[in-house]
Order: sequence, then C-alpha cells, then structure tokens
Amino acid sequence: MFMSLSQGNFSAMNPSAPALYDAVLLDRDGTLVEDVPYNGDPEKVRPLPGAREALDRLRAAGLRLAVVTNQSGLARGYFTECEMHAVHARIEELLGPFDHWAVCPHDDTDGCACRKPAPGLVHEAARALGTAPRRCVLVGDIGRDMAAALAAGATGILVPTPVTRPEEVAEAPAVARDLPGAVAEILRRDRAVRPVAPRTGRAGTVLVARSDSAGDVLVTGPGIRAVAAGADRVALLCGPRGRAAAELLPGIDEIIEWPLPWIDGSPEPVDPDDMRRLTARLAAVGADEAVVFTSFHQSALPLALLLRMAGVPRISAISDDYPGALLDVRHRVPVGVPEPERALSLAAAAGFTLPAGDEPMLRLRADLPAPAGDRPAGDYLVVHPGASVPARACPPERYAEIVAALAADGHRVLVTGGPGERELTARVAAAGGTDLGGTTDLAGLARILAGARCLVVGNTGPAHLAAALGVPVVSLFAPTVPFGQWGPYRVPTVRLGDAGAACRDTRAARCPVAGHPCLSGVDPARVVAAVRRLAPG
Repeated sequence: MFMSLSQGNFSAMNPSAPALYDAVLLDRDGTLVEDVPYNGDPEKVRPLPGAREALDRLRAAGLRLAVVTNQSGLARGYFTECEMHAVHARIEELLGPFDHWAVCPHDDTDGCACRKPAPGLVHEAARALGTAPRRCVLVGDIGRDMAAALAAGATGILVPTPVTRPEEVAEAPAVARDLPGAVAEILRRDRAVRPVAPRTGRAGTVLVARSDSAGDVLVTGPGIRAVAAGADRVALLCGPRGRAAAELLPGIDEIIEWPLPWIDGSPEPVDPDDMRRLTARLAAVGADEAVVFTSFHQSALPLALLLRMAGVPRISAISDDYPGALLDVRHRVPVGVPEPERALSLAAAAGFTLPAGDEPMLRLRADLPAPAGDRPAGDYLVVHPGASVPARACPPERYAEIVAALAADGHRVLVTGGPGERELTARVAAAGGTDLGGTTDLAGLARILAGARCLVVGNTGPAHLAAALGVPVVSLFAPTVPFGQWGPYRVPTVRLGDAGAACRDTRAARCPVAGHPCLSGVDPARVVAAVRRLAPG
C-alpha cells in the first residue's frame, strides 16, 4: 500500500510552474510590516518576523508578488505620494522586490471601486501580473482583505493580528498563524494537486465514485477531469441525488446510479442481495483501477471492500482509518481544504493530473443539449431559496424580504426551485419576483443561471452550479460546515450570515439553535449591497 500525504514534500519531482496559483497578493500594513497608522516615514518601516524568508520562498516557487493596500492617508493629506513611494522603496529594500504595487488612494466616503473590501485592487494586480484573480491568493490581516479576495474570485488567507476582530476570523475562508504559515499553506496546497509520480501511459478503464448530492458531485468535477485526462474510459458511480449533476460533467463515459447506505443521509437498511448485485455491477465495468472520492466526514472503506470483491486490482481513496488491504493508495488531507482541491489531490495521489490548459475550477460539459424553452431574455438576478438540508436554508420570510429589496433596487428577480419547492418559490416570488419554481431540471437551471448577473443562494448545489458557469454568488452561508471547504469555488462571492453562530461546524442537517440565527438575521440591504459589489450596473 502506498501512503500519500497531501503535505506533498515532493518538490524535486514536480514541475516548477504553479498548478493552482500564479501570484500572491499581500496587504501591506499588519501583514508585511508593522501597522503604523498613516505612515509616510521610511524610518518607521518594521518588517514582521519571518516576512523576508517567506516572500523568498514564494519567489523561489515561481510565484509573482504584488502588494494591494488601502492608503486613505493620501486622500486625507497625512502624507504625500512621494512620501508613500519612499516608504514602499524602504519595504522593498528590506523585503525584496515586488512585481506590482496596487494602491487605493481614496477614503471610505469616496465610493470608489478599488478600496477594499471592493475587489478593484485585486483585479488591477491580476491584470498587471498577466493573470486572473482566480489564480491569485490574497494574504491579509482583516476582514476587508478577505472580502476583496472573495469578491474578485481569488483565494483568501487571513493572518490575524491583535486588531483583527473575532467575527473576521470566523468569516475567513482560511486562517494562518502568521505570514510564514500562510506561505507554507499556499505552497502545500499547490504541491498537493501535483502527482508524486506522474504516469508514463494511460490507465485504461477507471471507475470513479462520488455517491452524494448534486453539489458534492459538481465539486468533484476537477478531480474527475484529471482522471479522464489519463484514462481511456471513465465510469462514475453516483447516487440518485447526484445523477443529474453527473450528467453535466465532462470526462464521464458511463454513469452507474446506485444508492449507498453508508453515504445517504436517510438510508434504507443494508440489503445483502442489493450489495451482491452492486458488486456484480461493479465487476461488469472491467475497471483497471478505481478512485473513490468522498467528503471529509465519509469513509471510502465500505465501497473499497466491494470493489476488492469485484476484482478491481488498484484502489485509491482518502482514508484516515487504517485500510488494511482495501487500498493501494491511501491518501490523507488536512481539514478545511476546498472540496475541489481535495478531489484533485486524491487524483494526483493516484497519478492523475489536469491537462495543460484545463483550469483547476468547476466546469460543465460543452456539449449539453439545450433544454426545452428559451433562456430568459434581458438582465436579471436569480434567487434560489431552497437547500438540500433545512439547516442551510435562509427562512422563507427573509428570502421574501430580500426579493422585495432587490426589486426595489431596480432588479428583475427570477426565483428558482425544484418540483418539490413550488410552494416555497411562490411565497418568495410574491414579494416582487418571477416564480420559476418546478419549471426546470438541473440542466435547465444551468441555462437560466448562465444568463444571470448574480445568484443569491445558500450552501447548496445551485451555488456550485453557478461557480461552474462563472456566475457571481451572494452566499447566504450557514456555518454548519467550513466556508473555506464548501463555499463557491474560484468565482466572485460575497458571504453573508453569522459565521460565529452556535451551529458552527456541527454538520447539522436541521438547525440546532432556535430561530435559525445564523441566517434569519441577514439584512436584505446587505444583499443589495453585495449584488452591487459583484454585478455593478
């Protein structure tokens, strides 16, 4: 059995070009240097401990560096532009060169598009460095930094200081102890998606598995594409709730739909005859190997046992539990890694990687058949009030208030939902939206989302569908699971909701706290502001 750790200490075997990132963007005060309010004096520049060594590690890895900094002292007249440049020259003298400096000279009252938490500085830096925000990481010390990163579609890592508020730490997609720790995590995540020993030939037939809901299947898409790039044929085992999503993914030649009682949230009793039939069906695939994708709280070992009984000679999976003879490649991943990267790292441990030109992001098939009916014409937003589990759904009355606020702000709002959500969508749409509940399947919803300026949704499958289409997401995110792991991946996002609520990290399917406080307190005015930030008119 081969043990693979996603810490990935295999840099000598990996190509030098970054797989996940092209650039690292860094806040200035409190992240690179000590925060001296409105500093225009180079003599007051004091680098934070370990900053030079950490930045040199990034440079050695081939990553480009930029500083993205709010400097309202310019607007307020506390220092001149020449004095600011002198400070920056001193920082480069102490910390080494940066490829770009992106500076917002405005005050909060100016209403500019560049002052963090607006994403303008991230967009500017990405353009200057010849890349896209989704291929950038922003490291900063306060919530404004993280909000700017998310709104641009970049990765955010928070390095808290004494001025960082607890709620900012709770909301951050990822947290590191200090700048060296953030750099170590950036490089670890980049290494983890690279094969330790890349294959020399194609793999033949590979059976991949992700038996879960539609959103879970969608976030596994990059890992499945990596396997497909190195295989002659790919068969996917999924459950009934994930079938519609599986049909939207590229790289799959055959879909096997079968509910697994150790995965389903409301399982039927284990039926020995059903397990025998499943084993026979798996054997009929004639797989040369299998890659079992799971979420962080699921076990791959029951399915691995059936695959062994079906005669599959090589099996790869993530497993913290000792697998004995059930796995040939046992991979382990730290908690909190985004689910798409978790899947990519398992594919890499099995020897598969995305081909050149295929971005590590969610994607749908290019050859999807057009659903019946035309996509809505004109300019519109989509509000999707349903969720796969009740704990992740904003209360209907609050969604109705959100629709009313968006309509009052001049937006055309379409309210979507599945066939079982028609009563919900009718109630929400009555506040000023157009009710499309129950009128489309998942492919039809994708067609609607593809024309939307923005989606307002909870932590559920359509959020990941929007991410696969590149549509910005206002995420009303219940903190029952980590946002950094399950939030919309590499797409412009604003997160709303109480990230520090008592339900945090409980994985509860039904809200354990009376009144559903994490989402019932979402202010509709903040949703309107989030839409303006992500999709300005």
